Amino acid sequence: MEGSFLNLIRVKDTRDKIVTTLLLLLAYRLGFQIPIPGMDVSQIGASVGNQFFGMVSALTGSAIGQSTLFSLGIMPYISASIIFSMLGKISPAIEAIQKEGASGQKKINQWTRLSVVPIAILQGVFVYTGIFLRNPQMIDPAMQGHPVALGAIVIFSLLAGALLVMWIGELITEHGVGNGASLIIMAGIIATLPSAIMRIAEDSEFWQTILSLIAVWVITVFVVVYIHKGERRIPIQYARLTRGRRVYGGQRHYLPLKVNMAGVMPIIFASVLFVIPGLLFEWLGWVSLRDMFQDQTHVLHVTLYVLLVFAFCFFWNRLMFQPEEIANNLREHGAFIPGIRPGAKTSEYLSSTLTRITLAGAAFLAIIAVFPAFVTPRSLPDQSMVYFLGGTSVLIVVGVALELVDRLKAQAIMKGYKEEAGEPQGGGPNWSRKSRRGQAS
Repeated sequence: MEGSFLNLIRVKDTRDKIVTTLLLLLAYRLGFQIPIPGMDVSQIGASVGNQFFGMVSALTGSAIGQSTLFSLGIMPYISASIIFSMLGKISPAIEAIQKEGASGQKKINQWTRLSVVPIAILQGVFVYTGIFLRNPQMIDPAMQGHPVALGAIVIFSLLAGALLVMWIGELITEHGVGNGASLIIMAGIIATLPSAIMRIAEDSEFWQTILSLIAVWVITVFVVVYIHKGERRIPIQYARLTRGRRVYGGQRHYLPLKVNMAGVMPIIFASVLFVIPGLLFEWLGWVSLRDMFQDQTHVLHVTLYVLLVFAFCFFWNRLMFQPEEIANNLREHGAFIPGIRPGAKTSEYLSSTLTRITLAGAAFLAIIAVFPAFVTPRSLPDQSMVYFLGGTSVLIVVGVALELVDRLKAQAIMKGYKEEAGEPQGGGPNWSRKSRRGQAS
């Protein structure tokens, strides 16, 4: 494997893609050093906000609460993508467009880009009214008496930053390695770790805290990788057809159902919905109820959080994986599950299998989101480390890293096939003609 990756790096095309990806990610991180006009430059590194904004920043790789151009990060684009993914399963019109192939996907992508504009404006309004107006020390003294003009500058600056981040992500997807949005989220999460570790180093119990964090992190990564790779393979048999002297079909394949099919989406939905009551109690002045909801080890917090994770996990899996549609597609293509009748029986079998897998996946997500709060050191001076070790950020980083490794591995295998066939690097359309001439001679 090491030799394969070294050979892969030697390929100019792959090496250029890796360098392009790193440069674009560097440009993305430089955007967090550009202050928003009208904001105090000395507060550029300060992060002011409540639990909700801190959690969202940790999950999306953004920096909500900082007065920088890329504070929203890739969050508006991710929100628009999630909306259209759900609409594709709910709206028949959008579902029909998705089934048109490349042209339909091009339309959906264009609508997603256009939807980023109103979503970024709405999120910019929330950031300006929820953070900047409540923390006047972040505003430049010359602009503190002009809230309307400052609001317009801040909102449109955040909009411009969100569009630039979306453009960088698409450039990474087109000219780099891997999915641009996923790599941007992973880069944003990892970029907060060095500063957090430096703040932990100021603690008197530095080594004890670091060793505890490493132990929690290693166990979390091991479990995440194990579950992420786990899948239930349902055997699929194709009917054997005879046409003259030729026999078609009869192959045996598998329908893979991942244990964690929903990914990190149930935790994100549950976290957003769960924080709303805490915000309402804070605005109403009910401090005791607010503290109860914000205490991650309280029995009420844990119980409601786990229930929401289970509910959203079942909702997302049922929305994205429809057993009736899969059963109809199998019957139309002459495929069946051995021992199961095609049609309604196949749909019932897939539905029951999906229920059991979803139950296991929801239990995994609930544990990975709740358990680290009990074993993470309470003396952590940096809240970003708590969110990172909360399991959700690790789930995102590990998932993106495994996807990137799989893509690089696929390119290495493809390069090996080309070398076995004798195709030179960068072989053009004339290669097949020359090889045929050589074989004929």
